[in-house]
Amino acid sequence: MVPELVRIWVSGWAVSRHRPRPVEHPWGLHIEVGKPDQVGRHVLPHADETSVRQAAAAVTVPHTWLKVPMDPDEAGHWLPRGWVVDKAEAGHLMAVDLQVTDPVVPQGYTASVETSDGVVHVRVHDAAGAPAAKGQMALLGRATVIDCVTTEEAHRRRGLGDFVMRTLVDHAVAEGAELGVLGATDEGRALYETLGWKAHAPLAACIYRP
Repeated sequence: MVPELVRIWVSGWAVSRHRPRPVEHPWGLHIEVGKPDQVGRHVLPHADETSVRQAAAAVTVPHTWLKVPMDPDEAGHWLPRGWVVDKAEAGHLMAVDLQVTDPVVPQGYTASVETSDGVVHVRVHDAAGAPAAKGQMALLGRATVIDCVTTEEAHRRRGLGDFVMRTLVDHAVAEGAELGVLGATDEGRALYETLGWKAHAPLAACIYRP
């Protein structure tokens, strides 16, 4: 199940971030990211030594990332010189069977749902019109990938993250999606688990910094 979830996550991440379609390789998938601190990322559906070593060996450009569904410390044992395991960028691969919950925006806030270039955006503003929380997702038929869910520090612990997640899910169900997938931080995982999401694998983040 994890390899399938990884592939869904990679495809949705590319759509959400407006990056090129992932390219297949023998060891997994590659996405061109095009940022100074992340020129591209290799993503491995299978967490095995051969795949990790082959993917790492294929990298010659600094600041190329490698995402593997396994414990970061274990992934580090298979990496050649020049690679580092960035535990600050590690995460969790999570999924859930989608269900409608009809969320209500917390008092004092307004919300909007818009679709742009195939990406659904939920934005929450406070009474003064300032941004308070947001999230987005890429719809992939029966699956959706939720991404970039954040709440401004001054508005945290008011249920806004919960509202954003539930609103995205309701919209996804209305569009025919049945499965939700995302990559979560430690902090995000705590929220998503209260909403019924399940962590299926850790996500190690390895970066080529020779």
